[in-house]
Amino acid sequence: MTPPVHPKTPRVAVACGCTLGEEVVWDVRDGSLLWVDIENPAVWRHWPATNETVRLPLDEKIGFALLTRDPDRVVAGFKSGVAALRLSDGSRTPLVRPDDYPEGNRLNSGQVGPDGCLYFGSMDDAEEAETGRFHRWDGTRLETFGSAAAVTNGPVVSPDGRRLYTIDTANGVVRVHDLDEGRIGEGRPVLRFEDGWGKPDGLTLDAEDHLWICHYGAGRITRFAPDGQVAYVVPMPTPFVTKCAFGGDDFSTLYVTTCLRGRDPTIDPMAGHLYRIETDFRGVAPNLLDLSDT
Repeated sequence: MTPPVHPKTPRVAVACGCTLGEEVVWDVRDGSLLWVDIENPAVWRHWPATNETVRLPLDEKIGFALLTRDPDRVVAGFKSGVAALRLSDGSRTPLVRPDDYPEGNRLNSGQVGPDGCLYFGSMDDAEEAETGRFHRWDGTRLETFGSAAAVTNGPVVSPDGRRLYTIDTANGVVRVHDLDEGRIGEGRPVLRFEDGWGKPDGLTLDAEDHLWICHYGAGRITRFAPDGQVAYVVPMPTPFVTKCAFGGDDFSTLYVTTCLRGRDPTIDPMAGHLYRIETDFRGVAPNLLDLSDT
């Protein structure tokens, strides 16, 4: 059965031309968007209501910038480790770094879970060696879990805190882990990307516990049911789609980052920008990390 396809064209929200845009998140406190450019290192912010955009350049690759209880500080995943980053001046305070962290690794995707912990992945910066892992940090203890992978994406915790999703991007496998009183279970495959689907990149969950996964190299986003069945498809105007997140007043607008890396902008002028897509679905507000003790 052919799944329903989104009928409306995605619109450019910010023509940012990111080399590798990633990790978009909506800040409900001031109605702003925040995302990163990994390979032309920067944190971007945009306020749709006023159309104001600010770029904070950085001197090191950054995989994610997630919200904390302090609106001026984000928890950021740099190549050198996790740090608290102040948006007003770019100052940073190191927080934690995975043990046995290979020199060629960097941090990639992350999420603040409903339990208040930071979940994030590490990966091989060359995207070849399976030296990446998944991690959970509760502010004191750092735990490593899941299978090794060359490129990790996720981890993302379900809104009810009962499931955790991880992605082995290079092998096209999405896994689900049970969360039982804080214990992370072994990952079991919930879906595998088929030939022609590209690679599974960033993901988010909606209010109905469906997964929205970006197809890197295939120019689309797919909404998957919890059992891995295709439920809805959103075509994108550029092939390298990297991360999506719901935002807006009612969390029905899907915001999407894309990648300019390896693309000729004269041939693919739509690559690297931030997009917005109006949907009939609802997301959930992101959790805030408490850094009051740091």
